[in-house]
Amino acid sequence: MRCIRILFVFNFVFCFQNLSAQLSYDIPESFGLNSNHIQAKVDSLMTLGIHQKAFPGAQLLVAKKGKIIFHQAYGYHTYDSIQKVGLNDVYDVASVTKIIGPLPALMKLYEEGNIDLDIPFSNYWKDWRHQKDKQNITLRELLAHQSGIKPYIAFLNEVQKKGKLKKRFLRTKKSKRFSNEFYKNLYVKNRFKNKVYRQLKRVKADGKKEYLYSGIASLIYPQVIENITGVKYQSYIQKNFYTPLGCSTLGYLPVYKNLKNNIVPTEIDTLIRKDLIKGWVHDENAALFGGISGNAGLFSSAIDLAKFMQMLIQEGSYNGKQFFKPSTVKEFTRIQYLENNNRRGLGFDKPLIGNDTLNIKDSYPAPQASTKSFGHSGFTGTFVWADPEEALVFIFLSNRVYPTRAHRNIYNLNIRPALQQIFYNKHLGTSKLLNN
Repeated sequence: MRCIRILFVFNFVFCFQNLSAQLSYDIPESFGLNSNHIQAKVDSLMTLGIHQKAFPGAQLLVAKKGKIIFHQAYGYHTYDSIQKVGLNDVYDVASVTKIIGPLPALMKLYEEGNIDLDIPFSNYWKDWRHQKDKQNITLRELLAHQSGIKPYIAFLNEVQKKGKLKKRFLRTKKSKRFSNEFYKNLYVKNRFKNKVYRQLKRVKADGKKEYLYSGIASLIYPQVIENITGVKYQSYIQKNFYTPLGCSTLGYLPVYKNLKNNIVPTEIDTLIRKDLIKGWVHDENAALFGGISGNAGLFSSAIDLAKFMQMLIQEGSYNGKQFFKPSTVKEFTRIQYLENNNRRGLGFDKPLIGNDTLNIKDSYPAPQASTKSFGHSGFTGTFVWADPEEALVFIFLSNRVYPTRAHRNIYNLNIRPALQQIFYNKHLGTSKLLNN
């Protein structure tokens, strides 16, 4: 009896230690995978992507059961082939911000009982209390993109006219009223966000309660988090998540952080900044919030993104610290409205419904990713995904928008799902991955 009890305790401690582990390095063979096979297939796909101008360079990190089994960089920062991509380079992660910025804060507030997923969100955002089309929308519906709210508003149109800046909103010199930096030597009016909020007050919701991806609410979440906690949004997520996770590069406004890491540029902006964007958020809406927003604005290295996703795979635990209850992680990463053919979790993206029956060119993400898997993609060419069933973390970073956002071969060539599939099925060849 005593032996059984000791064995039980040992197993419990062993499991707990595994769930609390930090990422470390190992070889694919430790998990029944073939290094040579993986290297050849990844090299082939990355070379194809670079030659077809899907991206000038990229980085891939894959972890299995808490062990990094692949982490390599390919190509250059730009097509001039001057600066090689490095393993610790920092990227603008674009919409990946949505699940690594405001979402963990909302998860924590939910877990603490400070926010309810199923009462009207207008309880937390007073602007919607008397808007009939939005007053009863819940946070669950917003996070699962089930609210019917218009997908996007380009607020850049509000600050320029016929290609010229409106001086009442943007100025080239910093002042008390213009202290939010849109770009270097370009400052947005501090109260411009109030103009944004007024427009969001009037934004339409169609009332259909069908899946419609919308990034509108992400612009609101940071202010809601500040209202509830009484702490600045950026400080809140830094203190509660990034610092204890050991994420030294993950955060907003990297130009102010004196990072030793190289920052990969994104797009040559011909609309307003007239420059190669590097270290400043690519998304214009986020830039109008001074670079700190819930829809975009975060920059990170691959290893820091992997730490965050590994924490979620480990049921909210990492390096001996419990960030979330396992039940919270499960709630936010499960499909919410399957009956409406909506694949989304709460904030997290999920595989297409029936994804395992699709080929690479139609699937999202890789066909073998389990239904329990979750993640998000970013407009700049980033992609993070975690699969609890396979204990697999997949981080892909690129600047596919260089030199312009018109470059779409990363999608046309199905690069990211094809790369991801390699780590599920080591016997599937590259040509078959791209063409089946």
